[in-house]
Amino acid sequence: MTEQDSCRSCVQKHECQRVYEQIGNTSGSSVAVKVSLAFLLPLVVFIAALAASQRVLAGVAEPAQTAISLALALASALGCILAVRVISGKSCQDR
Repeated sequence: MTEQDSCRSCVQKHECQRVYEQIGNTSGSSVAVKVSLAFLLPLVVFIAALAASQRVLAGVAEPAQTAISLALALASALGCILAVRVISGKSCQDR
């Protein structure tokens, strides 16, 4: 039995068809910008902050340099995430 055969014998087939039509007719903006802001921008900020802090802290001892650079990069990425959330109009409590 195919899917269409099962729909023909269903008493709610008109309701299902209406729901699928509404789903198919959704209109909205592209999510590409939102995806890049949500995922790519914090990653790029993290990598850039890590590279910049490694250059700035070049004279510091190696274990401390790594720890400080990582902390600065994480703080920069978290700051970027919070800034994007504020700009997009969502607070941290709207999860």
